[in-house]
Amino acid sequence: MKVTQDAVVSIRYTLTVDGQVLDQGDLDYLHGHGNIIQGLEEALEGKQAGDSMNVVIPPEKAYGDRNEEGVMVVPLQAFPQDSEVQPGMQFYAEGQDGRPLPITVLEVNGDEVTVDSNHPLAGETLNFAVEVTGVRPASQEELDHGHVHGPGGHNH
Repeated sequence: MKVTQDAVVSIRYTLTVDGQVLDQGDLDYLHGHGNIIQGLEEALEGKQAGDSMNVVIPPEKAYGDRNEEGVMVVPLQAFPQDSEVQPGMQFYAEGQDGRPLPITVLEVNGDEVTVDSNHPLAGETLNFAVEVTGVRPASQEELDHGHVHGPGGHNH
């Protein structure tokens, strides 16, 4: 079976940026449902189990370009009172569309916190070494939910 719309695809991958390995592992996803970045999904279209490839994905087909307006200063009181806010910490805020927006703390200066709402890989060209390890039809339940379920069904 080839990788097409609504197929459950299993891959083994290694992600590098500028020669540094950032992530590697196995992943199952529902093809054509936006479960992985656009560039990788496009590169996998039409492949089948056993196919391997190296894919270079530009920012516009990954996490987008960096938006300097995503770096802002917010009051310390906007964070949970029980947390000791420090650079490098990540929190979630509500985005303009109501969805969770990850933010990273860049600096704490008194009662002000500089945060970055850009994805950590925004502006980066991503390099994937990918092997397709399996392709199967999705179940109706997976199609209804828009993502892959494990052997025992869903847990949400």
